[in-house]
Amino acid sequence: LQKELLKYKQEARNLQGVKDALQQRLIQQDAAVLQLKQELLRANMDKEELHNQNVDLQRKVEERNRLLAEYKKELCQKDRHLQQHQTKLDEMLRQLSEASYQQVDLERELEHREALLAHCMKREAEE
Repeated sequence: LQKELLKYKQEARNLQGVKDALQQRLIQQDAAVLQLKQELLRANMDKEELHNQNVDLQRKVEERNRLLAEYKKELCQKDRHLQQHQTKLDEMLRQLSEASYQQVDLERELEHREALLAHCMKREAEE
């Protein structure tokens, strides 16, 4: 009985050692799980923050696209006005050129008539 008792005590000590080792391992695994949960929580918070930043950036992009569309519309209107003014300017330059040619023609005709008048007056003075 003594031998059996010693054997069972030894077995109990061995089992207690195994139990202590398993408890230690369980504590380590619990710590690792806790650390993983904290990392997961941080990752989820980071993910949420990134999502919020993405939403904010999307809103800003949409606002800039809206402004860009408005600017393009204004630019097209100004281009049309500029084209209209360019057409008017071209027409006025053409009219000015024609008026200039007419002025030159009229000045030549005036010079010719003045020469004729001078010639007639000279002949009249001679007669």
